Amino acid sequence: MTRSAASPWLTIIGIGDSGVDGLAPQARQALDEAETVFGGERHLALVPESDRQERIPWPSPLEKALPWVTGRRGRRVCVLASGDPFWYGIGATLARHIPAQEMTVHPAPSAFSLAAARMGWPLQHSRCLSVHGRSLDRVRPWLQPGARLLVLSWDGTTAAALAALLREAGFGPSTLTVLEHLDGPRERRLEATADAWETARTEDLNTIAVACRARTDARVLAAAAGRDDDLFAHDGQITKREIRAVTLANLRPGRGELLWDIGAGSGAIGIEWMLADSGNRAVAVEADPERAGRIPANAGACGVPDLQCVTGAAPDALDGLATPDAVFIGGGLTTPGLLASCHDALRPGGRLVANAVTVEGEAALADAMAAWGGELTRLQVSRGEPLGGFTGWQPLRPVTVWTLVRS
Repeated sequence: MTRSAASPWLTIIGIGDSGVDGLAPQARQALDEAETVFGGERHLALVPESDRQERIPWPSPLEKALPWVTGRRGRRVCVLASGDPFWYGIGATLARHIPAQEMTVHPAPSAFSLAAARMGWPLQHSRCLSVHGRSLDRVRPWLQPGARLLVLSWDGTTAAALAALLREAGFGPSTLTVLEHLDGPRERRLEATADAWETARTEDLNTIAVACRARTDARVLAAAAGRDDDLFAHDGQITKREIRAVTLANLRPGRGELLWDIGAGSGAIGIEWMLADSGNRAVAVEADPERAGRIPANAGACGVPDLQCVTGAAPDALDGLATPDAVFIGGGLTTPGLLASCHDALRPGGRLVANAVTVEGEAALADAMAAWGGELTRLQVSRGEPLGGFTGWQPLRPVTVWTLVRS
C-alpha cells in the first residue's frame, strides 16, 4: 500500500543505546510497519531484522543517500537517528529536501539532555557543542572560567585531543567527564582533569562534559568585539582593538550573515565578525601571501576555523564570491574600481565600512561619500606608555571611517 505524497510517509525515529526497548509505542509501531529502514550501522544493529523490510545503511558521504530516501516518497519509510534528530542530527538535513508535512518525527532524549541529567547541570546554563565531523577548535570561544560545556564527540580519540587543547589554552585544571553509551547497558563514566588525563582512547560513542577552570595565563576570548591585539599573529598590519571595536559596531553583525574582509591583514575583523554569531561566515581577502598564510592559524586559534581565505588583490579576487551582507575595506582604497565593486556587490540594507589612514585614502572616501552618501568619522586613540619615570600619551595614527548602509 502506498500513501499520498501530501501526507506523512517518512518517519524519523530517535533511538538511544537501549534500542527498540526504549521506543514509545507509536515509534515502535511505525518502525515495525516500515517497508524501508535507513540508519547507521550502529542504529540498524539495535533493531531486529525482518524479512518484510529493506534495510539500508547510510553511505559516506551521507548526501549520496538523499535520492534513495526521496525516491521512495509515498511508501512507508523510516529513518533511524541518534537521540533528537533535530539537534545536530539527520532531521535537519532531511528537512532541506522533504517538507515537514510529509514527515512524522519521534525524538528521543538527546545526548545533551542525558549528559546534563548525569552531571546534574541545568541544560539551559550549559553550552552544547558538537565536534562530530567538525574542528575541535570550535570549542575555543566557549572556554571561560566557570563555564560548563557539553560536547558531542567525533570518536574515542576526542577526549584526549580535547584535554590537550585545554592544556594548551591554559584550562588544564578543567574537569573532563566522558559519558560512554549513555542510557544503554554499556554506560560508563570516566573523569579526570585535563592536566591529569591519560586515557588515549575511550569508547567511540561518548559525550564529554567539561567543567572549565582556568589558569591565570589562560587564553580567554572575550565576548565583545575589540579583543586584545596579541590574540592575533601579525606584522603590524592589524586594525587596532579600539578601532576594531568601532568598526565591528558599524558593520553591525547579525545572525547567519556573510562578511567580505578586504585587505584582511591578520584576519582580525573577519574573525571577530564570526565570533559575533556561530552562524556567521567571513571571507578574508589578502594580497600579501605571507599575511594570508597567517589568517587560517589565527582563525583556528580563535575558534572560527571555517573562515575562508582568498589570496589575491581586490577587486579581481572578489569574482565568484557569494553576495555579502557586509563589506569591510581595510586596505587598497585607492585601487581603481574597488569601492565601486564593493558598493555594487551589496544587497539593499547591506553595510559597507572602510578605514583610511592616509590622505589619499581619505580622498577616496570623500569621493565615495559624494557619490553614495553615508557618513565619515575620524577616530584618534592614544595609549598610555612609560615616559621616563612617568606615563605619557602615545597617539596611534588617526583613522577615518566611512560607513554606508546601501539603500
